[in-house]
This record gives sequence, structure tokens and C-alpha cells, in this order.
Amino acid sequence: MKIRSMTGFARVRRSFGDGELSLGVKAVNHRGLDLHFHMSGEFDPFEAALRSAAKKMVTRGHLDIRVHFARAGAEGGPTLNTTLFKAYLNAYHQAAQLAGMEEDPNLSNAFRIPGMFEGDRQAELPATMEADLVSMMNEALEELNRFREREGAETCVTLLERNAAIQEAAAKIAEIRSRATPLYQSRLRERLGELLAGSNIDPQRLAQEAAILADRSDIGEEITRLGIHATQLTNLLNTGGEVGKKLDFLLQEMNRETNTILSKSNGIGELGLTITELALGVKSEVERIREQSLNLE
Repeated sequence: MKIRSMTGFARVRRSFGDGELSLGVKAVNHRGLDLHFHMSGEFDPFEAALRSAAKKMVTRGHLDIRVHFARAGAEGGPTLNTTLFKAYLNAYHQAAQLAGMEEDPNLSNAFRIPGMFEGDRQAELPATMEADLVSMMNEALEELNRFREREGAETCVTLLERNAAIQEAAAKIAEIRSRATPLYQSRLRERLGELLAGSNIDPQRLAQEAAILADRSDIGEEITRLGIHATQLTNLLNTGGEVGKKLDFLLQEMNRETNTILSKSNGIGELGLTITELALGVKSEVERIREQSLNLE
């Protein structure tokens, strides 16, 4: 499966009986699959089938699904149900009088009452409409996924370019580290000298301290792991499929290794400053990849 973004839009229309069915899907990013249906109550019997169809074709994203049935001859729009409206006014005035109120009725509240408009009266729809709606849902989601795949492919190209910049920076850091090894060793000798100065330290403890200082000074392992994670990221993007959550984990690991490189690059002069500059560039690229990857399924 190709990499997809989580944003897109699709709409399908079909003639049905004495009117036209319309089904639209708008998608934006979300950590999981979040389906929201916007349709009148007459479509309630079909919601479960529509949900099932959506879950088969989309795994992540917030989807707003709008369904509408425009009946023939209803071009003029809904008309006011005057009988119900008059009953509402009479009831409102009666209640206001009992409560000792002199406020005017709120028309916005009145218009929200079910059946206040003739065109809003819910009619039972034929059961045969379910198959049409599911078919329309599948068609809309196929169109949506094509849109999301195009956007996903464009995003993937950008992410690969940014990851290539990370790999290039990691290679430069590795080259500088090889030149900085004598400086790391010099700093280690200085620290050991501080430990030995004026004290009779236990040889075993000295060996332990030396090992700890050596580990805290060298960035070889961090550079190696950063390169491995960057290679995994490239392979993941080239393989395709649902990559969003996997990318998030890899980027966390890459950010952790970079932070460690930054913390170990002090005290070795100009070479350390160069490593710091390169590592900060890596952090920036990781963050940019993370921001764009949030929109991938």
C-alpha cells in the first residue's frame, strides 16, 4: 500500500427514486480513526453499515461524513410548519405569563424543534437505500484515498530529502570525531588527574571512573545509532504502508541520540563547536520531519 496523507475530500452523487443522494467525506489528521456523521435522523438505520465500510478503507484520520437526500420538487427548500410554530408561541407565552416573564420568544430555539420545517420531517427511507449508500461510501473513499496517496507521495519526497541531510550531517560528525579523538583523550587524562590529585584512590574505583569518563566523552555509539535509525527511516518511507506511528518512534530515537551527542561535545574546542552546529542542524531536520509526518496515515 502506498503512503497516504490524512487530509483530503471526496463527494459522490447518485439519483435514487424521487431524488438525489449526496455523500461527501472530508478528512484531516488524527491519532486514530475518528468518524463523525452529519445526516438527518432518517439515515440512522444505515450508519452502522457506513461505519463498517469506512473502517475497511481508512485506518487513521478524522473523517466528517455528510449524507443528504434531496427529494424532487423540494427545490424551494423547507417551509415553516405554521401549526407547530403557533403552538410553540402559545406555549411560550403561557409559560412566560406563569413565570412572570416579559421576554420575547427565541426564534433560533424554535427553529431547532424537530418538524418545525416541513422539509425536515423525517420519512422512513427504503431499506434498499443501504446498498446504494455503502457503494457510494466505497466510491468516495476510493477517490479520497487516491487524493491522499498523491499528497502522501509528495510529502514522502520531502521527508527523504530531509533525512538525506541528516545522514550527511551524521557522516560529517563521524569524520570530525575521528580527528577529535586525541582531544577526547586529553580531556579524559585531565579528569583522571583531578581524581588522583592529592588522594590515594582505590585502583578498582579508578578503573570504574575511567570507564565512565570514557563513555561520557565518546560519541561513537550515538553516531552509529543515529545512522542506523536514519537508514531505517529511509527504508520505511520506501516500503510504504501505514508509516505514521513507526516514524514517530524512529524520530524520538534520533532526537535522543542527537541530544546525547550535544551533551558530549563540550570542552574540545573548535571541533566540538562544529559538532554542536551539525547536531543542532540534525535536531532541526528531525523536528521538521516530525511535523510533516503527523499528517501521514
